[in-house]
Amino acid sequence: MCGIVGAFNKEIYRKVLHLIQHRGPDDTGWFEHNNVTLGHVRLSIQDVSEMAHQPFLSKDGNTVMVFNGEIYNHWEIRKGLEEKGVSFKSTSDTETVLEGYLMYGTQIFEMLNGIFALCIYDLKTEKAVLVRDSFGVKPLYYSLVNNEFQFSSELKALEFDSNELDYESIANYIKFLWSPGKGTPSKHIKKMLPGEYCTITNNNGVLRTESKFISTKTFDGTRHLATEDELVDRLDALLVQAVQRQLLSDVPVGFFLSGGLDSSLLVAIARKLRPEKDIQCFTIDTTTFAKSEGFSNDLDYARIVADHLDVKLEVVSSDVDIAKDFDSMIWHLDEPQADPAPLNVLNISKRAAEMGFKVLIGGAGGDDVFSGYRRHQMLKYEAKISKVPQLALSVLGRLGGILKPSTPNKRRAKKLLATFNKPKQDRIFTYFDWLDWSTVKSLFKTDAKKKLDKLDEYSFFRSKINEIPKEHNSLNQMLHLEMSSFLVDHNFNYTDKMGMAAGVEIRVPFLDNDLVDFSYKIPPELKLKNNVTKYILKKVAERYLPMEVIYRSKAGFGAPVRKWITEDLAELVESRLSRENIEKFNIFDYAQVNALVESNKKGDIDASYSIWAILAIDSWVRQFSKGRIN
Repeated sequence: MCGIVGAFNKEIYRKVLHLIQHRGPDDTGWFEHNNVTLGHVRLSIQDVSEMAHQPFLSKDGNTVMVFNGEIYNHWEIRKGLEEKGVSFKSTSDTETVLEGYLMYGTQIFEMLNGIFALCIYDLKTEKAVLVRDSFGVKPLYYSLVNNEFQFSSELKALEFDSNELDYESIANYIKFLWSPGKGTPSKHIKKMLPGEYCTITNNNGVLRTESKFISTKTFDGTRHLATEDELVDRLDALLVQAVQRQLLSDVPVGFFLSGGLDSSLLVAIARKLRPEKDIQCFTIDTTTFAKSEGFSNDLDYARIVADHLDVKLEVVSSDVDIAKDFDSMIWHLDEPQADPAPLNVLNISKRAAEMGFKVLIGGAGGDDVFSGYRRHQMLKYEAKISKVPQLALSVLGRLGGILKPSTPNKRRAKKLLATFNKPKQDRIFTYFDWLDWSTVKSLFKTDAKKKLDKLDEYSFFRSKINEIPKEHNSLNQMLHLEMSSFLVDHNFNYTDKMGMAAGVEIRVPFLDNDLVDFSYKIPPELKLKNNVTKYILKKVAERYLPMEVIYRSKAGFGAPVRKWITEDLAELVESRLSRENIEKFNIFDYAQVNALVESNKKGDIDASYSIWAILAIDSWVRQFSKGRIN
């Protein structure tokens, strides 16, 4: 697990590695050839010896690679290569991937089961290829401006014109609290999409790029023809296989244990695989937060699971000085995500690193693959809504416009009512909304607003639905959207960035290739059955965990965002969202932003997350407009 940087036709300097050193505190490497530069910082996990040093050169010295990630099936791939006469100098998965590329070309990417972002450069042909794993677990940013190409694991290591902003992406951070697809706050910096690989060629000094995608399975409308018991047995076996694969490491491995279903099940399977070994788990104490936000106390359930499975449990404090830590959080995130959940990951990762753990296994992806969110349950109303006369829907839609979102439940009700006038497909998209598009646009200055007026707010989601034309089930369509957007651009972004901020790799067994491939064909009525989310996963869990853990209500991180905005961050809100500062950055309309803040203060609306999002954007502009290291 590491950090990578590189440039073609652009001069960069070694000191840029300091900006991502947290991703790889164990080693650094640098490679230069003509107009190409590749850099690497290393967190040693597989083959911790110097033989795995990067940038990694092929035996003939003609090909070089920088690699960030882990390949869980690399020994299987290596065995096949050895049978073809390939010899190896190290035991690292990096060398396996490089030799696999030399043998199979880009087809090797379809063979990899793991999390990765990498660049391979051929010195003779002056051709390079960049690729990101199929689920987007590992980040990869790039830009191509004025015939200069650069890439990095983190946006902060790239040089860009800070005055050219991508207003669609900035608007998305307010609308969704994250930005789906390729966009970032910078007009010229993009994200590689999950499974995308980009070939870069140098034709007489002119760089040309071509993007393709790793061929993978997805929803195609087909279903497994088996009984429920047979599917539960198969899912159980695949989960065991996934956890076993991801225990691969030459350094100690720990576990997140929130007390929720997903992390608890993974720890239970690890206990089955390692019955005699100590297993170290980490949880967060959100007792105070939970009470203030009306959430259940996850810590109680984490302790129940730890006692049941006889594993060690380190309880980490969730205390933060949010006013002091806010800017630092945005810096590490690279993007102005409006969510306090990253703080948990950071606190746990810091403690794990202090205790000597470079690897943590977590339950991210379980909700997105097997259907675990409240919005999935809401889909049951879709069939009923479609039968309601249009006139009645219009009336209900207008009621939604009148309702004041002064509480979380009223906000959800307002959002639901507002969808009734929309086509069925668009209603599915709106479940990802935090704020409606018209309100979002009203917050911007006139010039930006005009640009936003020309955009389709759901263009990315429409493109994703078009990828699965044979899948007509609404739940599976939404799960495809979850995995293509929310999971990668929200959950994985903060999971990776906050883990790596502490020098800790976070693994996600629920995104094992074989497991996900199997999930696509599970009948949707076994994912959400009788309004029970993750039904089939819970049937597996019954073999491992107490019923009170399996069938508890979903909690989530109960951070006191509303309290933070009105109390702890009050001074920051007042100074950062003052007329002087808002007009200085020339993005938002002060009157509209101020009206939002004042309505939130009065309790007329609950706009705490929207204000958080605006603060995050302000923080990003402040920090990332200072120029990059040259």
